[in-house]
This record gives sequence, C-alpha cells and structure tokens, in this order.
Amino acid sequence: MTDLTPSTRAPPFGLWERMLAGRYLRAKRSQGGVALISIISFVGIMLAVSVLIIVMSVMNGFRAELLGKILGFNGHIFITGGLLDSAAERDRAVTQVLKVPGVTQAVPVVEAQAIAMGPSQITGAIVRGLSRKDMLATRIVSGNITHGSASTFGLGDYGGDSVLIGERLADAVGVKVGDTISLISPSGGATAFGSAPHQKAYTVAGTFVAGMSQYDQGYIFMPLEQAQLFFGRENGVDAIEVKVADPDKAPQLKAAVSRAVGPAGLVADWTQRDASYWGALMVERNVMGLILSLLIVIASLNIISSLVMLVKNKGRDIAILRTIGAGQGSILRIFVMAGAMIGALGTLAGLVLGALVSIYITPIQAFVEWATGAQVFSSDVYFLSRLPAKVDWMEVAIIVAFSLIVSLLCTLPPAWRASRLDPVEALRYE
Repeated sequence: MTDLTPSTRAPPFGLWERMLAGRYLRAKRSQGGVALISIISFVGIMLAVSVLIIVMSVMNGFRAELLGKILGFNGHIFITGGLLDSAAERDRAVTQVLKVPGVTQAVPVVEAQAIAMGPSQITGAIVRGLSRKDMLATRIVSGNITHGSASTFGLGDYGGDSVLIGERLADAVGVKVGDTISLISPSGGATAFGSAPHQKAYTVAGTFVAGMSQYDQGYIFMPLEQAQLFFGRENGVDAIEVKVADPDKAPQLKAAVSRAVGPAGLVADWTQRDASYWGALMVERNVMGLILSLLIVIASLNIISSLVMLVKNKGRDIAILRTIGAGQGSILRIFVMAGAMIGALGTLAGLVLGALVSIYITPIQAFVEWATGAQVFSSDVYFLSRLPAKVDWMEVAIIVAFSLIVSLLCTLPPAWRASRLDPVEALRYE
C-alpha cells in the first residue's frame, strides 16, 4: 500500500475521504456501523424541518387571509372628525382624497349596532350603511352573494328598504331572500325625553359569504340614506373609509390623506386601529418560529450520538489510517462528512415534505376530514373557513440554512475527538 507522504497526500475532501465517509455511514452494526442511529437522526431532522416549514407557512397563510379579509371588508385609512356632519364638506373631502396617488376608493360609512329579529331568534348585529355605488364596489360582499342579488340595493325613497345580510346571520335568525327582518336601533331618534329606540322591517335582498365567520354572522348592509335615517344621523356619517392599492403603504399615505382633508379631519390607518391585534399575531409567529427551531437543534444532537458511537466502533480503522499516513485533518473531514450527510439528506427530505404539505394543505385537510368525519378547522373558532398556507421561499431558505449549519456544528466534537485518537492506544488491545 502506498504511503501517504506529504508529496502524494490526496487533496482535502477528495474521493477517498468521501468514499470512506459514505461507507462508514452505510456500515451495518455487525461491521461496526451505526446505521440505525443514523436513520433515527435522519428522520428526526426531516420531521423537524418539515414541521417548521409547515407551521410557518400556515401562520403566513393565516395572516395573509386575515389581512385580505379584514382589509377587503374594511378600509385601510379612516377619516373622522367634524367635517363628516356636513354633506358639502364630506363630498369635498372625498373628492380631494381620491386625487391622492395610490388611493382607489373613499367611502362615507354609517356603522352602528342594532338588534336583528327574525322568526327563529333575536341577536345583535352591526349595520353598515353604504351608497349603492360603494356597495357594488365592495367586491368582498357584492361579489360573494350566495342567494338573491344586490340589484335592488339602494333603489327607492331614502335608498329603499332592501338590505344584504351575512348568510350565517340569516340562518341564525331564520330568514331567507324575500323575507323581512326587523331591526331595532337603540338610538333611532331624539325625543323630549332623550333618544328612543327605533324599529323597522327591511326586505332581505340577498345573503353574502365573505369567508370570515365574524362578518358572515354579524353584519348587515343597508343603503346609506336609510342608515342615516334609521340611526338618526341626519346628513352625517360615522367615518370615511379610504382604500389604497397597497395596504402595506397605508401608513406612508396617511400624511397625504391628512393634507387633502385639512385640519378638520382626523386620520388613522389600519395598523393603528388594530395595532394590538396585529402586534400579537406577529409576536406569536416569531415565538412559534423560535420554539420550533429548537426541534431542529434537538434532532441534530442525535448526530453527535451517532458519530460518537461510530468513532468508538471504528477506532481500529482510524489507527490504521493514521499509521499509513492519513493526517488528523483527513480523519476530521471523514467524520464531518459522515455527519453532514445525515443532516443534509434529512434537511432535503424535510424541505420536500414540508413544501408539499404546505402547497397541498387544502386537499389534505379535505381528506383528513373525510377519513375522520370530524371538522379539522372550525370557522367558528378560527374565523376562516379553511386552513390557509402561504409558502415564503425566503423563509424556507433560512430554515434550510439553519438546519445545515446546526447539523454541521454537531459533527465537530466527535470528529475532533476522532482526529486526536492516538494510533498506539487504539491498537494496543487489538
């Protein structure tokens, strides 16, 4: 056998080092290998990486769905203040706001609580008053009408008496398209003794499904003029809701909208209105990612056990390699590659599994519900009707890189120990 002198020594990570690392990793237990522990380490890393990808994708999808539903249903920038009491001032503000670059819609809104009465039940509801034009432009409602239509909405004296209600609310109170629903306003009009409740019956023109149970079971849309009359607003409204092309840029556009409406208007954006909610959602996402990252660390620690046993079982081989000229660096690299293979293959398998589950999570949810007969993702609890998932490939790349780095670091202690093994001591009892 040729002596590996400095002049003939193979280059680092050469063919013989890679071959030996692979052979050690595949060796059976009878040959001094640790194949079973290697398989356990591989499966652990694969599951840890896939679970982290799936959970982060679901949380990204959950946030995107909530953001899309909430911002599609509500405005992105909100204008309140004294100018809302005057129709002329309000119309001027709407005209000026629509001139701001990036603004797509400015909607005067009356929004108040009411009591809805039907044949089956009495329940609370939120009534939102919009003009016919603005109602048709709110696609999350007008584009998701399941029964009836919005053709009669806003037509007639004071906007007519046709309303659109959420399908869950219609089922709860026991009404359908064409039926009447009675609404009671706790502040319908002023009397000598203060405000008196106001009750009126309206015709259900259609039911809608916005895809978020909070809206489907709690909202009623009424023509703006009728809402002003019903809630005693006279010519005033409660707010002007402004929608922009990119909701993420709403905080930057707030200053321009404020200049357009003048000092009489108070302007806030959606990040301020729901700051605690979105802040809590972001903190939950970050903490969940941090906790699940520890699964990768724990799974990677199995590589240390695997390599420690491999070094112990291959002590005689290491001594022979050292005596024929293999350097400490070669031994270190052989065992680093053996452990890194486990981490790399486990990470790759976890990436494929996690990405596939995240991409096809809707049919997987349907199959699980069909197989178990139980509803996995209840819209009554989670507000959404399905389990969402959105794969952020940059985030996936970070997860993969983290797994590879942790796996590589876990190979260093046992590989370092193997490279420092004394050949004389290893062969003494052979």
